[in-house]
Amino acid sequence: MRAFYGDLKLGILGGGQLGRMLIQEAINYNVTTRVLDPDKDAPCKNLCDEFTVGSLTDFQTVYEFGKGLDLITIEIEKVNVDALEKLESEGVVVYPQSRVIRLIQDKGLQKQFFKENHIPTSPFKMISKRDDLQASGFNFPYFQKLRKDGYDGRGVFKINSPADFKKAFQDPSIIEELVDFEKELAVIVARNENGEIKTFPCVEMEFNPQVNLVEFLISPSTLSPEILHRADHLAVKLANDLKIVGVLAVEMFLTKSGEILVNELAPRPHNSGHQSIEGNFTSQYDQHLRAIFNLPLGDTSSIGNAVMINLLGEKGYEGLADYEGIDEVMKLPGVYIHLYGKKITKPFRKMGHVTIIDDNREKAIEKARLVQETIKVKV
Repeated sequence: MRAFYGDLKLGILGGGQLGRMLIQEAINYNVTTRVLDPDKDAPCKNLCDEFTVGSLTDFQTVYEFGKGLDLITIEIEKVNVDALEKLESEGVVVYPQSRVIRLIQDKGLQKQFFKENHIPTSPFKMISKRDDLQASGFNFPYFQKLRKDGYDGRGVFKINSPADFKKAFQDPSIIEELVDFEKELAVIVARNENGEIKTFPCVEMEFNPQVNLVEFLISPSTLSPEILHRADHLAVKLANDLKIVGVLAVEMFLTKSGEILVNELAPRPHNSGHQSIEGNFTSQYDQHLRAIFNLPLGDTSSIGNAVMINLLGEKGYEGLADYEGIDEVMKLPGVYIHLYGKKITKPFRKMGHVTIIDDNREKAIEKARLVQETIKVKV
C-alpha cells in the first residue's frame, strides 16, 4: 500500500451515513476518497474527493468506478460482486474480499457457513418459493427471511399461522425457528491482512418492534464474564474462518437458557458500533481503515459507559427534515449528536444518532431515555 501522501486512492461503494463517518476518519490519514452511490444527494457527496452517481449493482458501473483505484471497500453489501472479482483479478485490492461479500449477501449461504463451521445458530431451512412453507414442519410462530436484499429490518416476515402463507415472500428465503431470547447482543471484530484480530466490547441492543431496526444500545455489556467470553470467542472464530480483512459485525441472541446463537453478519462498519466514536479509544471506522490498510489495530477498550440512540424519522412525516429538541439535549453533559446529512425524512428513516457518555451507567441510560423522548425528526 502506498504511503499516506494523498496519493492512496480509496473507493467506497455506497455513500450513506456509514461511508460519511468512514470518510471523516479517512481524512486523518490523508487518503483520497472516491464514492459511488445512486443518490445524487447521498450523505457522502460533499465530504469525499470525488463523487460518482451510479448503480452499485450494475457490473459495468462498478467495474469502471474501480479501475485506477488502489483499494475498494463497502458500506453496504448490495453491490455487484462479479465486477469486484474482475477488479481483484486485475490487481485492485478489495476489502472485505469479494468472496466474503458474496457469501454474506445471501442469508442462506450465511446460515450454511455457520453450520459447516460449527457456529451455533437458530434451526433453519431453505425454501425456493412461498408454497414450500406448507411443508416446513416448523412450529408457529417462525420467521421467513429473504435470502437476498433484506436489510434494516426489511425482508423479514413473521409467520404466525397458515393464514399468513399468502402474505409471505415469494422469492427464495430461509425460515428460522423463533428464538426465545433474553437479550440481543453484538460484537464488532476486526482483522487485518497480517491476521491480527481485535474485538470491541460486547454491546446490548434494543430493536424498534415496528421496523426491526436497532434503536438503542448500551456499551459495554454487564453480562457475566463467561457469557461475554463466549460472545467474543464466536466473533473471533468467524473472522478467522472467513479470513476477512476489515471489520465484521456479529449479531447474536442470548437465549433464556444461556445459549448464544449467531443471527447475522455484516462485513462493514455497523449500527451496533456507532457509540465507539466517543465511547472507545479507537472507533470502528478508524479500526476498519487500520485493518484494510494493514496497519496495527487500535485499542478497543471502552472509555466509559456509552448509550447510542438512532434518530429515526417520525411516523407520518415526509419532507425536508427538521430536528425538534436538539437545543434541550445539547445542554446535557456527555451528549454527542451526529446528523447524517439527509435532506428528506421519511417514517423510520435513519437520520442520525446520539451517543451519551457517562461514568455512571444508570445515569447514561436515564439521559439516553430523555434524549429519545425529546428529539423528534419531523418536517
